[in-house]
Amino acid sequence: MEFNNLILFFVEALVYFAFMVTLLHQRHRIGIGVFITALGVMHFLETYLAAVFYVQLPFGVLSPGSSILFSGKLMMILLLYIKEDAGIVRAPIYGLLAGNFLTVLLALILQYHDTVSVVPGRVVDLSFIDEMGWLMLWGTTLLYIDALAIILIYERLGRSRRMPIWPRLFLSGAVVLTFDQVGFFAVLHLLNAAPLSVLWGGWIAKMLATLVFATLTTGYLRLARISAIPVSSRPIADIFNDLTFRERYEDLLDRSGRDALTGLWDRSRLEYEGQRLLQASVMAGSMTSLMVVDADHFKTINDDFGHLAGDQVLKATAAALQQCMRSGDRVYRFGGEEFVVLCEGLSHGDTVARAEQVRRAVEEQIVRPDGRPVTISIGVSSSDHDGTTLIALLSAADRRLYAAKRGGRNKVVGKDLSDADVRTVDDFA
Repeated sequence: MEFNNLILFFVEALVYFAFMVTLLHQRHRIGIGVFITALGVMHFLETYLAAVFYVQLPFGVLSPGSSILFSGKLMMILLLYIKEDAGIVRAPIYGLLAGNFLTVLLALILQYHDTVSVVPGRVVDLSFIDEMGWLMLWGTTLLYIDALAIILIYERLGRSRRMPIWPRLFLSGAVVLTFDQVGFFAVLHLLNAAPLSVLWGGWIAKMLATLVFATLTTGYLRLARISAIPVSSRPIADIFNDLTFRERYEDLLDRSGRDALTGLWDRSRLEYEGQRLLQASVMAGSMTSLMVVDADHFKTINDDFGHLAGDQVLKATAAALQQCMRSGDRVYRFGGEEFVVLCEGLSHGDTVARAEQVRRAVEEQIVRPDGRPVTISIGVSSSDHDGTTLIALLSAADRRLYAAKRGGRNKVVGKDLSDADVRTVDDFA
């Protein structure tokens, strides 16, 4: 009996691998959706078998659903990543997770139906469906973690050890499936009182299945003439971001925090991240300086030449600000003709000097439609002089901006001025 079960174990692994690899290999002809749908359909069978169907092998008790089908699916996900990329492989991962959430939800709703008997002797066991739903949900949650982990470990092994393809496949699968066996057995033991022999036998079976699937996958890649799989040049963090859709979130955050006219970050983005940047700077023992920049007599440009001309001045001013700043400085359109610049790690004196460069660049490069130069006034504050909150820095820089305005405009002010100081600045202008 045990020998017969062992032969069937290998037959099932070969059938599963051959069928799924055929779908994957033909994905450009029949569509990748066929392969992904097949993975999803098999998920119910493997969970059902893992819950109720066990066989005796020479090394212990196991379920083909957990050992063969689940291990095979994880290897298929890794193979899909090898042949495609992280952006493609995340589709089945999230699709399975979403589908099983729906399974649990519908199972909960179905229990409130008033049912009738149609087939004699057959009664629906909704409690079993409900149990299956939770098992599938837990199994898919583990699959989500497993799929991310096996890809990242596979990449890490290729970079740190420069391993050939077979050891990379086997070791990444062995590590992840060991974690999965412990996690899934814990729930099986809780729900079905599964004995410890299932844990041990299932683990050995998964290691054997990993050996088989790693060998078959390596053989397939060689037959497909892609046996020398290059190590990805992308950072591991970028691969993780692709797998978890984080790059979509970053893109959405990037676009939602942009000013439509100038392309700069907008006020909402400053309010969202400004205080966080300041806190991080303080914790790192660094300083952050801030500029508030205002275009002088901007209202007269709109009144005399129209809003389109005013828009061109704002866009040109924004471009000049960005050109004069370091790559890590953050430039925001605060509102109207006002801009705010956050300079992390720049001293107060250096920020005043940088603000003066901006002032001169705007005066020299940007002209009104009547040929007169555009000028700006700037107030400067810093965390070591004026406080460590965004409000404190904005308030201090705003006071100095208006001191520059009262002093004749087209100036940079980096400290609080008395009335006498303002008159002196005005006289100097």
